[in-house]
Amino acid sequence: MAKSSRKDRKSALHVMPGVDQPSNMAESGTGGKRASLSTDEYVKGVLSGDRTRLARAITLVESNSRAHFEQAREVVKELLPHSGHSIRVGITGVPGAGKSTFIEALGTLLIERGHKVAVTAVDPSSSLSGGSIMGDKTRMESLAANPKAFIRPSPSGGALGGVARKTRETILLFEAAGYDTVLVETVGVGQSEIAVRSLVDFFLLMLVPGAGDELQGLKKGVVELADAILINKADGDNIPAAKRAQSEYENALHYLTPSSKVWTPHTYTASSTTGEGVAEIWAVVEEFVSVLNDHGEFQQQRKYQARDWTHELVKEGLLNRFATHPEVMKRMPELETEVMEGRLPATTAALELLKAFGVDALD
Repeated sequence: MAKSSRKDRKSALHVMPGVDQPSNMAESGTGGKRASLSTDEYVKGVLSGDRTRLARAITLVESNSRAHFEQAREVVKELLPHSGHSIRVGITGVPGAGKSTFIEALGTLLIERGHKVAVTAVDPSSSLSGGSIMGDKTRMESLAANPKAFIRPSPSGGALGGVARKTRETILLFEAAGYDTVLVETVGVGQSEIAVRSLVDFFLLMLVPGAGDELQGLKKGVVELADAILINKADGDNIPAAKRAQSEYENALHYLTPSSKVWTPHTYTASSTTGEGVAEIWAVVEEFVSVLNDHGEFQQQRKYQARDWTHELVKEGLLNRFATHPEVMKRMPELETEVMEGRLPATTAALELLKAFGVDALD
């Protein structure tokens, strides 16, 4: 059973019958090279809710091409004043926790309540192609068919915690296009989830009953980041194990420092397949937003996130410049070989590379 007194609220998770809807999944193209769009066409298309223009705008900001960078920057700059009006929810947990199924159930519920829902399902990148390999669009077929939902899987590009390098810009575009709820599904493979927390308002950690910390790859730091813990798959024979896990994590939360001084995280149970507890989780999200707004923390958190975004972009820019510097590229293979063969300390090799880049010391 879920923790809150709202547990008896009926959840309407069925899809209403009607005509078949076209897929809203972002497409890479219909074959052949499409004509490029102007910045104004991108901006007007996104603001008007044009799904095709939105998909192409996201592709633009995700592009690593230098030719696209300046236009992407202009598009984001023009759309920035129209963003910031959604509730951003991060959902993390190890593979198999049922994140995609839960997102589909939650997204369907929210749409039935009048919301527009955007999902960015951040996949681990293929080491060969760099593309998405989990295929979350195909695992949310019902939600993807709804015209009030938009699902965009993005390759993580090796980013820590499974967060795509351009996820922030994608969220901004979603908001400018009129989506009032943005769900960010992350890889959740035990890496640092600090990057996830810096993107969203509410951070939900999903676990499954009957699996210990070792199996779920959890660390204390990840649990401390959570605004709520959800024990998913609490149905059938799993219910007793789910209740035990809920009790154990609820007790553990008493010994951890919450991320907010005005919010106390709790542990809940739900079943994405039956819908039990899904509505309550959204009620918890709404209560969280209300409490933080009452104490002035919600917008303050958004401001800190914007500041951290700036810092991350600076770091990314410096790393890209370093990696593509001609002298660094020239010296890197030789120095790496010497380090791997034990002929040169790593600190000395790093110093040599920084000198090649134009930095004189490891200050």
